[in-house]
Amino acid sequence: MDVTKKVVMLLVAMTIGVGYIMACDTGVALPDATKNGYTILGKNSDRPIYDCQPLEFHPRQRHPRGSKIKLEYITIPQVEETYATIGSSPYWCWGYEEGINEYGVAIGNEAIFTKTFREAAKIYREKGKGELGLLGMDILRLALERSKTAREAVEWIGRLVETYGQFGSGVPGADHASGGYDNAYIVADPKEAWVVETFGKHWVAKKISKGTYAISNEPSITTSWDLSDPDLVKYAVRKGWWPKDRVNEFNVALAYVDFYTSAQVSHNRAMRYRQLLKQKEGVIDVEWVKRILRDHYETTFLKGPQFNAALPDFLTICMHSSPAGFTWGNTASSAVFVLPPEGSGHLPVMWWAPGPPCNSVYVPVFIHIKSLPDFVTNAGKVGTKVIPPNKAPEDKYSSNSYWWEFRKLIDLTKGDEIGSTWNIRHPIVRKTFDELEAEFAYGAKIVEAKAIKLISEGKRAEAEKLLTKFTEDCFRKALETVRALQKEVVKHGTPLSPKLE
Repeated sequence: MDVTKKVVMLLVAMTIGVGYIMACDTGVALPDATKNGYTILGKNSDRPIYDCQPLEFHPRQRHPRGSKIKLEYITIPQVEETYATIGSSPYWCWGYEEGINEYGVAIGNEAIFTKTFREAAKIYREKGKGELGLLGMDILRLALERSKTAREAVEWIGRLVETYGQFGSGVPGADHASGGYDNAYIVADPKEAWVVETFGKHWVAKKISKGTYAISNEPSITTSWDLSDPDLVKYAVRKGWWPKDRVNEFNVALAYVDFYTSAQVSHNRAMRYRQLLKQKEGVIDVEWVKRILRDHYETTFLKGPQFNAALPDFLTICMHSSPAGFTWGNTASSAVFVLPPEGSGHLPVMWWAPGPPCNSVYVPVFIHIKSLPDFVTNAGKVGTKVIPPNKAPEDKYSSNSYWWEFRKLIDLTKGDEIGSTWNIRHPIVRKTFDELEAEFAYGAKIVEAKAIKLISEGKRAEAEKLLTKFTEDCFRKALETVRALQKEVVKHGTPLSPKLE
């Protein structure tokens, strides 16, 4: 049986409650917790193994009054002006899994499992229809396009959720009940961060002014918060999810969480992310956040997976597909957003890696660019277009897609479905990519200083041209390297390729 089809069948068989076993992880370090006094946000986006996720750039644009945006399930009004954004977007999706805008606002989102979604899925199953709304990825991009600060983005998320709601599959080939979910976010700018959690048409937000925090696939805001929709508490009481005579003790997460979805899906990873952030609090830098996003519990009592990282025994921050199907695919993309304060002499930058970051390379992408190379924005055979994901065909390998070349590398590094050559081939990949990332970091410092000087002289167009060329050069070097590694790793080790049944 084809491995991809087998994994999909396992995923369907291992549905929890109303949804697939979904995963993502997002964490943030505020200026007081970082080495250079910047805000740093890190996000791993975990998706099915065929869910290609290219990087996209959309410049600032003016839109005709009365124009509309056609999303996967609904069409909504467009605003008159949208800000420049860069984000990582599944091949069928209008929105982003993670992204940044020209004002240094960055957002990462998470699927969360809630009573509101369980209820909507039950109605859909019984009646065969439901009130389709926004996907979390659409909300994320919409908020980035319309906000100059994290607080503005939070308010936009709330406004969008209250107006349009959220329901519909976010998984290619899955129906709305099994492939849908509610959403949580970390929204950050150079000064502050917010955790936002949404429940159908309701939402709550908590400000983080210092230190560190991380979220995964579960509600985490409990008895204190800073912003919410006006009916957050009343709705839960009306539904019988909280006793009306104990409103003074109201706990958001306890009231809205779906108790029929195992917390093991998310809680261990959230706590691991928080632990690693705390470990370096005060001196956190880009390299440490990359280390977190590449984590497989190696430094815990578990000492990582029993055999190899590509054959997981448990869900980890850096996710790999499992023959047992308890992970729902691979980490599809990983991003580290560096948000320096205004006047610091530095520019916001997104370090982006396709696929599981342990076997990938982060490329620096400055927000002040004019375009991205076509091969970076290309998907596979299906191409990129907005499609309702429940109707989206599986994407397949294309040599014109940067993302798929990294997917090919991880398959070759594993050698077979159980990763029998991983421990031999992966160190070769990691050494090569570590050297390349160091080269990129050195080059980024030089080109950033030149761009800052040009901007100070009023030569913004020249600065954008310079940063665009640097970004393209880095991606081309990364593409050349990944293709060379594909040829190199197969020279080392012989796959066992045992029969699994």
